[in-house]
Amino acid sequence: MDLSLLIEWIIKSLIIAFGLLTGFAYLTYYERKVLARMQVRIGPNRAGPAGLLQPIADALKLVFKEELIPARAYKFIFMLAPILTVVPAMVIMAVVPWGDKVTLFGRGINLGLADINVGVLYIMAITSISVYGIVLAGWSSNNKYAMLGGMRSSAQMISYELALGLAFVGPVLLAGSMSLGDIIQKQKAMGWFVIYQPLGAIIFWIATLAEVNRAPFDMPEAEQELTAGYHVEYSGMKFALFFMAEYIKMMAVSAFAATLFFGGYRGPFIDQVPWLGPVYLFLKVAILLFGMIWVRATLPRIRYDRLMAFGWKILLPAALLNVVITAVVLVLVGGK
Repeated sequence: MDLSLLIEWIIKSLIIAFGLLTGFAYLTYYERKVLARMQVRIGPNRAGPAGLLQPIADALKLVFKEELIPARAYKFIFMLAPILTVVPAMVIMAVVPWGDKVTLFGRGINLGLADINVGVLYIMAITSISVYGIVLAGWSSNNKYAMLGGMRSSAQMISYELALGLAFVGPVLLAGSMSLGDIIQKQKAMGWFVIYQPLGAIIFWIATLAEVNRAPFDMPEAEQELTAGYHVEYSGMKFALFFMAEYIKMMAVSAFAATLFFGGYRGPFIDQVPWLGPVYLFLKVAILLFGMIWVRATLPRIRYDRLMAFGWKILLPAALLNVVITAVVLVLVGGK
């Protein structure tokens, strides 16, 4: 293997990991500030100028918080579950193209870690793994409340994964490829896929809200019903890993939505200045994250039976209908 290529991959991996960890910390600040503004509150304002050091203060608090392991917990699985939840959230971003090819130190570099030809399948496979972390966290705690929380959280995620997977099909059919890079390049010629797939984009957005346990689908955090759900027995850094996984997945699904439906890193003057690619993608992700926070600020948590009924009786049939219509239109247009 080319040593310079290996070094390039390592540097890219470190940059992505550092960006996700920093982004997770300041996404919490972003969310608290937006929620405060929408609900006529102040938000973080004491730690540092305008509260900018609040994420660092929160991190220090979690690092030094006492770690507790229940006496009758299955200790190895109890400690493994947070890792099984956060690692998939970290590695899923490997297939997202952050920009076009640029020249740096006389070497052509792609602004992305790996644009594999089955990128969509990679995303679906990795998102499925995080379910194991949640259900094992509930089971290993040896706590009935945690077990119930883990079971219904995993049922929710598995149910909405079906509609989420079908929402991927529209852009894949339009692009004729499962590569995220090819999907972005096709949008260069056709325009944003959200124009052709408005129903698919809506389904994708709703399903990702349920997939990352965000309001109004935040059943795992239904304190009044399940005393915080599957992570009720976790504290300190083990709890922080679950918290981190949720916010990193928020950034990941926003990056996927931007890539699949909103042109990814493409924008004005991108061909002349390729370094604008990460800037455009960052702006699109920030806007989509604002939408997630807006939903949390305005919509109440829905009842669990209605959540499951909505996923199976409305969202899944709508996703199937969208796939059928897209396929029929492509066949008719292709036939001409």
